Amino acid sequence: MNTSSSDGHRTERRRTRTPDAYRLVRTGPQRVDPVVLDAAQRAVVEHTGGPLLVLAGPGTGKTTTLVEAVAARVEAGADPARILILTFSRKAAVELRDRTALRLGGARAPQATTFHSFCYGLVRSHQDADLFADPLRLLSGPEQDVMVRTLLEGQRRIRSIHWPDDLRAALTTRGFADEVRAVLARARELGLGPHELSDFASRTGRPDWKAAAAFLAEYLDVLDLQGTLDYAELLHRAVLLAERTPAMSSLYDAVYVDEYQDTDASQLRLLRALAGPAGRLTAFGDPDQSIYAFRGADINNILDFETSFPGARVRALTVSRRSSAGLLAATRQLTSRMPMPRLPAAAVRAHRALASTREGGRAEVYTYPTAGAELDNIADILRRAHLEDGVPWQDMAVLVRAGGRTLPQMRRALIAAGVPAETDGTDIPLRHEPAVAPLLTALRTLALAGPDTPLAPAEPGAGAEAEAGA
Repeated sequence: MNTSSSDGHRTERRRTRTPDAYRLVRTGPQRVDPVVLDAAQRAVVEHTGGPLLVLAGPGTGKTTTLVEAVAARVEAGADPARILILTFSRKAAVELRDRTALRLGGARAPQATTFHSFCYGLVRSHQDADLFADPLRLLSGPEQDVMVRTLLEGQRRIRSIHWPDDLRAALTTRGFADEVRAVLARARELGLGPHELSDFASRTGRPDWKAAAAFLAEYLDVLDLQGTLDYAELLHRAVLLAERTPAMSSLYDAVYVDEYQDTDASQLRLLRALAGPAGRLTAFGDPDQSIYAFRGADINNILDFETSFPGARVRALTVSRRSSAGLLAATRQLTSRMPMPRLPAAAVRAHRALASTREGGRAEVYTYPTAGAELDNIADILRRAHLEDGVPWQDMAVLVRAGGRTLPQMRRALIAAGVPAETDGTDIPLRHEPAVAPLLTALRTLALAGPDTPLAPAEPGAGAEAEAGA
C-alpha cells in the first residue's frame, strides 16, 4: 500500500509480522521529466562557454530555464558540488533547490542559496579561531537599530564625535538613526572603510560624512567586541576574502544568479571573484523590474554586464506564459520610455517584444484627488467585481507601493466596505499589528509620564467596558 507526502517522496506501508503493524519506508523522489522549451530557452540551456546575461521578463520561464540549464550540465558529467546557484530570498533558494533536486531525480543537487547565506559560510570557514571562540552572529534589523541609536545617544552626551551643530539636536531621533544606518550600509557596499569615507568627506567638504566616518569606526569596533556582524559588513568581509583567495576563482565550474538586477556593488565584486577569468557566470535578470535602489541595488550592474565580464553574451527569453497580451501591451507603453543603454539593441527589442500565450486581459488607470478617495474606490471596484461579475474574493489582489504605511490603511478601508482582506504577516511591521499598536502606545505614555506617576484607579465596570470595546 502506497501513500505520497507533500515533498514529492513516496512512503510505502509494508506489513511486518502482525497484520496491524506497518513500517514506513522512505523512497527517493521520482524523476521529473524535462519540460518542453522554446528556442530562446534552449539557446540558454545549451550555452556553456563564457559569461551570459539572460534578459527574462515576467512569466518567461526564467526559473524553468535555470533549472534545465543546471540539469543539462549535471547530465553532461559536471560535478554538482562545483555548481553554485545564488538568489536573494530563502523562499526562492528553497524553491530552486527543490526543483533542481526533483529534476535530477536521485542525483545530488547543486548548492542553491542566498547571497547572505553563502557569504556567512565563507566568512565562517575563514574565521580566526584564536580571536573568535564562538561563531559570528548576524544582527537583525531591530538589533542594529538599537545599537546605532545607543551609540548616537552616547555621542550626544559625551561628544566623542563632532557632529555638525545643525545635526546634533537630531542625534536621538529615529529618522537620523535610519539615515546613519543607510550611510553605513552604502559605504560598506562600495568597499569604503572609515579612512576612505573620511578622505572622501574631506575632498567633498561634507562635515556630516566625516562625522559618519568616525561613527563607522566606532560602530565596527563594537561589532568586533561583540562578535557580531550586520548584513552589509558580512558581504563586505566575504568580498574581501573572495578577492584575496585565488582559489575562489576555480572553486566552481558554473555560477548561476537569479534576479541579477537586484545586485549591489558588493555582490558584483563577489561574482567577479567567483567567476574568475573564464567568466563562468550565467545571470538572469530584468532591468525593467529593478525596484530596490533604496536597498543599494544598482541597475548599472546589468547595464554594464558586458564591461564587467569581458566576452559576455546577452540573450532574451521571448515568450510570456503568465501575462495576457493586453497586459503586455500596457506594460510595453511604460517600458518603452525607460532607456536601456549599453545593452545590445537586438536583445533589448526581443526582451520587450514579448509574445503571449494568453489572449485578452486589460489594464485600466484611475486617478483620485485624495488618498481616502483612492481607498474607497478600490473597495468599490472589488465589491462590484464580486457582486456583479461573480469574481471570487480569492481571485483578487491589491498591490501597494509602501507596505509599512499603506497596508494597515488599505486593510481597514476594505474591511469597512465589507471586502474580506488577508495580508501577508511579513509585510506588516510588528508595531503596526492591531493587537500590538495599542500596547506600544500605552507603554510609550507610561515612559513619558515617568516612573513616579501614579496610575489612575479603574472605575467600577471599566474593565468590562474596555474589554467589550477591544
